[in-house]
Amino acid sequence: MQPLWKRNCLESNEAKALNGGLSLQISQSLGQQIPLLILELLHGRGYTNAETIKQILFPKLTDIRDPFVMKGMSVAVERLVRAFKEKEKVCIYADFDLDGTSGCALLYRGLQGLGFEELHYYQPKRLSEGYGFHKEAVEDLHGQGVQVIVTVDVGITAFAAVDRARELGVDVILTDHHLPVDQMIPQAYIVVNPNQGDCPSELGYLCGAGVAFYLLRGLKRAFSEDPHLPKNDFDLRSVLEFFTIATLTDMVPLIDDNRILVKLGLKSLENTTKPGLRVLFDELGMSGRPLTSQDVAIRFAPKLNALSRMESEILPVDIMLESDWKKAAEMVAFVMENNSTRVQLQAEAEKEALELLKDWPHEDFVFVASQKFHRGVIGLIATKLSQTFNKVSLVGALGEDGMIVGSARLPGGKEISLIDVLSSGQQYLSRFGGHMAAAGFELASHYSEKFVSDIHQFFQRQKMGEAQPLELEYDLATSLSLINQQILNWHDFMGPYGTGFPIPIFRFDRVFILQCKELRGGHLKLKLKDSFGLTQVDALLFSPTARQRQVAMASMEAVDILGELQWNYFAGRKTMQILVKDVIGSCS
Repeated sequence: MQPLWKRNCLESNEAKALNGGLSLQISQSLGQQIPLLILELLHGRGYTNAETIKQILFPKLTDIRDPFVMKGMSVAVERLVRAFKEKEKVCIYADFDLDGTSGCALLYRGLQGLGFEELHYYQPKRLSEGYGFHKEAVEDLHGQGVQVIVTVDVGITAFAAVDRARELGVDVILTDHHLPVDQMIPQAYIVVNPNQGDCPSELGYLCGAGVAFYLLRGLKRAFSEDPHLPKNDFDLRSVLEFFTIATLTDMVPLIDDNRILVKLGLKSLENTTKPGLRVLFDELGMSGRPLTSQDVAIRFAPKLNALSRMESEILPVDIMLESDWKKAAEMVAFVMENNSTRVQLQAEAEKEALELLKDWPHEDFVFVASQKFHRGVIGLIATKLSQTFNKVSLVGALGEDGMIVGSARLPGGKEISLIDVLSSGQQYLSRFGGHMAAAGFELASHYSEKFVSDIHQFFQRQKMGEAQPLELEYDLATSLSLINQQILNWHDFMGPYGTGFPIPIFRFDRVFILQCKELRGGHLKLKLKDSFGLTQVDALLFSPTARQRQVAMASMEAVDILGELQWNYFAGRKTMQILVKDVIGSCS
């Protein structure tokens, strides 16, 4: 089914206003000659005057919020100061994803930099322990003499673990960003979470590592103001790489403080001297050039994430904290080998899933489970299937005990919550949870048919009897002839891009495909020209659908294209290219 292209850009009268002199006024007031195409794009996103455009293009570090506006921050800082003075054993307990892992590295290096000595960290194993702040881990840490636990990106629903800590006399400083259940908060020593209902900070867009960073900012200030504490030269910017990795991979909104810090943090990452990160960037060919948010989220982060997905002997936090260059090189070699294993397992599982779904009868969702699926890749398979079928996708790894551990993913353009979907079959689920677009579940395999039937009935009740066409939004319709290096430089400067400020999508009408070459993996490399034949641009179309492939191969016909602008770095050369999101015939 052909997607619907939805325009999300300037009205014609606004475009005329920019052409009629508004663009000159804005450029003059900013002291920069900003290309009209960039101003049109910003204007279409609601940045309509010099002040708002200045804030988005030239954010200032001095504009970020005071950490002490967050509820519980003063108490948390005071408790950590006391732990430092009394040389108590402190443990950072962090989630295993890249948000929690980055927050763990950030807080560990930060507390070390402030002079904490009795310092440890702990992360539950993804496959054998699972997500959460666990009571058993609290008991183990207490047995090791831990007196203070600081959680990162976890704990807001961990009532049993927090209660057990209190019974044992362990103080829990609970930092998290997830929503509490029914506004109920665990009785920790103190909770620092901008998303607890009565927190006045307006910092609810922070990820877990972001909350940890603000705790570190508060603690740094306390150390600088207390005459009884040793002075140190710890620089908060030294852990900004970790904040940036977490914020980009956890897909929280790139607005306000997040935007300011990530813009600065990408520069820190680009120039990092942390051995593990530097060697991995070198290995991926990402050194010696500007980094974008897409570089971090799409090329860099998945290599680290594969370590915890496969529950490897080396984990992402080890790479982040390694200070020895030789060991870092050995670790990164393992990272690349492990990622190759993950890619192979994922490819095999995707092939198996598509085979199992050949005769799938339901129009609104797919469900597939197999003993051949590795638990570490089921979320990736679910994502792929949701994109392939444009349907809610549920994928499970079937264990020897007959239990299915699954992941669910929502395709773009669908306005429905996966929690609602899973709730419709909850009588058969051992557990489930997550977010609107990504969730997890567990059920006994002998309930599979009944579970599928309930999901089917749910969609019937939702009156979604037919698959709905996917809607693709774009910012501006423009011409290939207007795309040049200056535009692409400004395009990159306008970043970082991510949730809340997506990478711009442009529409190019009536372009011709001069060449169409198939690459390994079935991807297509195209050479495009405009209708006048004056401009040629390379383009990539990853994992094309059968419809897209057919259109791309019909190179004698004019086509319309939606795509992102990006640089291609190859063999020491830097050239412009378009990452194609969709292609249709001009007469469609």
